[in-house]
Amino acid sequence: MKAVRFHEYGDPSVLRHEDVEQPVPGPGQVLIRVAGTSFNPVDANIRAGFMQGPIPVTLPHTPGIDVSGTVAAPGEGVAGLGIGDQVVGFLPMAGTGAAAEYVVAPAAILTPAPRSIPLPDAAALPLVGLTAWQALFDHAKLTAGQRVLINGAGGAVGGYAVQLAKNAGAYVIATAGPRSSERVGAAGADEVVDHTATDVTAAVTEPVDVVLNLAPIEPAQLSALLTLIRSGGVLVNTTVWMPAPSDEPRGVRGIDLFVNSDAEQLSRLVALVDGGELSVDVAQRVPLAELPAVHVRAAEGTLHGKVVVAPGA
Repeated sequence: MKAVRFHEYGDPSVLRHEDVEQPVPGPGQVLIRVAGTSFNPVDANIRAGFMQGPIPVTLPHTPGIDVSGTVAAPGEGVAGLGIGDQVVGFLPMAGTGAAAEYVVAPAAILTPAPRSIPLPDAAALPLVGLTAWQALFDHAKLTAGQRVLINGAGGAVGGYAVQLAKNAGAYVIATAGPRSSERVGAAGADEVVDHTATDVTAAVTEPVDVVLNLAPIEPAQLSALLTLIRSGGVLVNTTVWMPAPSDEPRGVRGIDLFVNSDAEQLSRLVALVDGGELSVDVAQRVPLAELPAVHVRAAEGTLHGKVVVAPGA
């Protein structure tokens, strides 16, 4: 089969589109014919060698944490999944990824794919959707009537976070640049702050209960966001290389989020998609052989929106 792999850490030029052996599922695993995977910034950080501590991959490594596809063969002891079932999942981050025609996945991480969107597009959901869900509900405990500031809402996680927070009955303030502000507003934000023109600490005039930071801002800027949170509130930060600050005298907690694979939560996201309550936004679909070019564009800063990689394209 064809796969994209890197045999050494480095810039996008280390990625190779090459022939590899088709994997065989072991006990508790399934072989998936890949319909889609997606590019996530963490893929570039793993490829560059920046994540060897928290995500120790084995070289050569196939990237692609998200997967959507069709069960081609169940392994020993797998129940509830059969050949031809359409599934979606968030693969183990240190394992072999889905930038290939086939991938082996633990059956426990998979859930039925949404039926209301093309199967390849479902690969745009797991990592970013689960990040938004866990930030808002597992860590921030967001409830109806609360005010939430989503800093850096123009990215893929932000798009889901705005929708999920609004669906939960929160008042949503989102920061976004000019390129994405219209999309963020359409996703349901009550206020959209152009962070290129206005300082967010000046634009938010009433305290919020939750700040979700998705942006790679300076530590001083992250600390400044604490001043916008009411006593007893929470700041959830996804830029894990920069620890979340807290304000202990006011009871404001700082939480660093590292997303976990969770099939039950993913199934709830799928249900929201099929119920028309959550939109999956795909900016571009490319064939597997073009994945190295996607990494190049990401490194240049010219990659905008979610890119789905479809081996069958």
